[in-house]
Amino acid sequence: MNIAEDASSPIETDVAIIGAGPTGLFSAFELGLLAVSFHIIDALPRVGGQPVELYAQKPIYDIPGTSVCSGQELADGLMKQLAPFKPPLHLGHRVDGLERQPDGRFLLTTHQGLRLLSKAVFIAAGVGAFEPKRLKLDGLNELENQHLFYRPPDPEVLSGQQVVIVGGEDLALEQAIDLATRQEARPARVSLLYRRDGFQAEPATVERFRSLCAEGKIDLVVGQAQGIDASEGRLTALHILNVEGHPQTVSADKLLVMQGFTPRLGPIADWHLAMERKQIVVDTQKFQTSEPGVFALGDVNTYPGKRKLILSGFHEGTLAAFAVAEQLSGAPVHLQYTTSSTQLHRLLGLSTS
Repeated sequence: MNIAEDASSPIETDVAIIGAGPTGLFSAFELGLLAVSFHIIDALPRVGGQPVELYAQKPIYDIPGTSVCSGQELADGLMKQLAPFKPPLHLGHRVDGLERQPDGRFLLTTHQGLRLLSKAVFIAAGVGAFEPKRLKLDGLNELENQHLFYRPPDPEVLSGQQVVIVGGEDLALEQAIDLATRQEARPARVSLLYRRDGFQAEPATVERFRSLCAEGKIDLVVGQAQGIDASEGRLTALHILNVEGHPQTVSADKLLVMQGFTPRLGPIADWHLAMERKQIVVDTQKFQTSEPGVFALGDVNTYPGKRKLILSGFHEGTLAAFAVAEQLSGAPVHLQYTTSSTQLHRLLGLSTS
């Protein structure tokens, strides 16, 4: 659940997890089994991290016990697994500050004003916060979140509008297909602008897209955006330079720029943690960083023999969760198995006895 924040005082928890990708979500599940409280923070507006942002519908074949699943299906499964612990989520928050307090805890602050006080920190930020590749046109930034969007807005926002989508990869084509085939909250017109008449997308997606173009449900515009027309803070048109070098004007009420995302490590790089090649150095017993109480999991970390696989992140998150549980209790944690432990069954909501 994405929860509301009270800026008057920091939220207190045992562990702050930075990153709601597969590693962050599974490490939260392991913390839940150990009765350790947590909050999850992510710069993206939804959970799933890199698999959802970059290959939501593409197949993944190396998740243990699962022959194949998409990035979105993986995220959905992890959230279903995590559901018994009612995970507190703070989505759309980029962590800017991390400071150790006099009592040894950590104060995390985000660019939106969230303050979170935790006893330990899990950095599961993958290769960094995913930031959209922006379209740089004079006067465009002022229209963001009203007429310019880098992620799909609520369907009602686009209903009855002339929508132009910029991009030529799966995300852009899939969005155009979705808008053109909606039964409700459908735009008046859907156009897709790309620099060439060839796409970096799955063949089936391209075939479906071209079929809808042939039916007149999507307009394909080939060229480069050069400028916009706006009146009283409202977008009205997009100026294009087509492949023949001629100017062209396309009517537009809403502009969806879907040119992909760029991962940026951002403020994490300034937290004075030991790093190698923009990755955080950790030990292989606890996956703790050079700062006691701060752990790094998944693609963001490095150690001898590191392999950037989702299953590696699951392993790292498990050991880090046990390390934190032992630090908080001051004693070794007895290993229990979900097949037989009545205590774990209670935590999972499987038993009330």
